[in-house]
Amino acid sequence: MEKLTDSATDLRVVIIGAGMAGILASIKMTDAGYHNHVIYEKSDQLGGTWRDNTYPGITCDVPAHGYTYSFEPNPDWSQTFAPGPEIKQYFERVADKYDVRKKICFNESVNYCAFENEGWTIRTTKGREERADIVIAATGVLHIPSTPKIDGLERFKGSSFHSARWNHSIDLAGKKVGVIGTGSTAIQITSAIVDKVEKFSLFQRTAQWVMPIENQIYSDKDKSDFKDAKKRDVVVDQIHADFDNFSNGVIDAESASLAALAEECLRNLEEGVRDKELREKLRPDYRAGCKRLIFSTDFYESIQRDNANLITSGIATVEENGIRTEDGEFHELDVLVVATGFKADAFIRPATVLGRDGIDLDDAWSDYPSAYMSVSIPKFPNFFMLNGPNSPVGNFSLIQIAENQLDYLLQLMNEIRLGNCSQISATKNATEAFEERRIEATKKTVWNTGCKSWYLDKNGIPSSWPWSRQQFFDEMERPELEAFERL
Repeated sequence: MEKLTDSATDLRVVIIGAGMAGILASIKMTDAGYHNHVIYEKSDQLGGTWRDNTYPGITCDVPAHGYTYSFEPNPDWSQTFAPGPEIKQYFERVADKYDVRKKICFNESVNYCAFENEGWTIRTTKGREERADIVIAATGVLHIPSTPKIDGLERFKGSSFHSARWNHSIDLAGKKVGVIGTGSTAIQITSAIVDKVEKFSLFQRTAQWVMPIENQIYSDKDKSDFKDAKKRDVVVDQIHADFDNFSNGVIDAESASLAALAEECLRNLEEGVRDKELREKLRPDYRAGCKRLIFSTDFYESIQRDNANLITSGIATVEENGIRTEDGEFHELDVLVVATGFKADAFIRPATVLGRDGIDLDDAWSDYPSAYMSVSIPKFPNFFMLNGPNSPVGNFSLIQIAENQLDYLLQLMNEIRLGNCSQISATKNATEAFEERRIEATKKTVWNTGCKSWYLDKNGIPSSWPWSRQQFFDEMERPELEAFERL
């Protein structure tokens, strides 16, 4: 077994995951002088979300120039909301520019982390065992597909797969295709394939509020302008201003900005859906913003195609050739896509993570996942998370969140490197006080107004950051060291 380093200037850092946050962590670690680090990646490619999700129509619902590393602008985005393959190529290009690949162990998952003998023992699926001073979990939020229990799903004789495991060998032309779910993924798939298939069936459990957007295709002149930092900053600043307005709205259910957002969604529904019966099927019975808002240029137009069918009766059972709904109707299908999202509370799990005195992370999170300022967990020294529990994942760009969190934890790591301590983790009292404030603040948010969503933990409490975007930046600027146990 490799020994822990004795040199505070050569701390061994293990990063878990080579998606957006893992690539970022490696670049910033190198820049800060932490050259002795490694990334363990479960797949044979980097890219995280943008590697796993390749379904037709996939785009980011954050404008591309706002979903870009601050230190690596991309003037060549093709459109306002970049398609998934383009985003994956961006991360690959950045990783190559900063020579990140040499730090990645591909096809190797971390399945065991234990804090013992004043350091972390790491074990991987390839049988590797090593020691680390610091662990950074950059596993992402939405990476483990969630498939609900649907009676008879295993009996289906056609092609069936989760949207995050899209089977590109299936030619959809002339097929009867069913999609279960109405989240952002299902809405994007609808618009992308409805004109390519013989019949399209969308099985809706819950109607969604849809915000209309314009997805501008950037011209060569636009891309040339984006090479000018001042011109590009105008666009980026507007994106951030829009996020400020949106995030300030959702954290205050009675805000004027949320009312304006709801009015725009309602106008889109009333003016965008011609048939009254279909319009009522698509009308949500909860407040706009309570669930993650859907952004689309053409969903309402797509679901009104002659070959499209919105099904609101519940699924009774899946049969060999289709789905029978609770109203007794049978819907014949050749292809069935399960677009039912991810296990949002998984984070680093299913890996076993044991903190000081053998405390299991599953036990520490028995009520729900939590972390002080989303990055540190009591009794898990030198274990940090990017986009961890209670991060503002529903409020603004995950890249911007991860960059600020990384700057924060680098300051914590510096306490170790300077020799001020060898172990650092949030105190139990600070974490509990933070959670009390956070839970109290969620009561004012729109997420707490009566809908069911992946924003809610198993106790029905919103799990996202309930304060303003600016407060997040202020909190991340400098850690309050008295909130941390330093040994």
